[in-house]
Amino acid sequence: MSLSKFKKGDMVKVLSGKDKGKTGKVLRTMPEKDRIIIEKVNLIKKHQRPDQKSKGGVLEKESSIHVSNVGLMCNKCNTAVRIKSKKLEDGKKVRICAKCGDAINVG
Repeated sequence: MSLSKFKKGDMVKVLSGKDKGKTGKVLRTMPEKDRIIIEKVNLIKKHQRPDQKSKGGVLEKESSIHVSNVGLMCNKCNTAVRIKSKKLEDGKKVRICAKCGDAINVG
């Protein structure tokens, strides 16, 4: 599974696991581990010790999820789809929805 199909800011849908069906925006990618962090998905509780800046307590934060458990959302199809890559005449590489053939997040 290649991580290059996910970029920061993409909308993705969780395909398996405890958060199956949830959608969210990619906050961070970790290519060396094939994992991504999605906004408000796969929340964990972290116990924070108080220090001079914060008073501590139990915080909820996003944990990483493996890229094989998520699919990229197509704007036109409004579902999680497989993608193809295509090189344009000017040399740019774009991601194409395998279902409808529309370009995903060009820009």
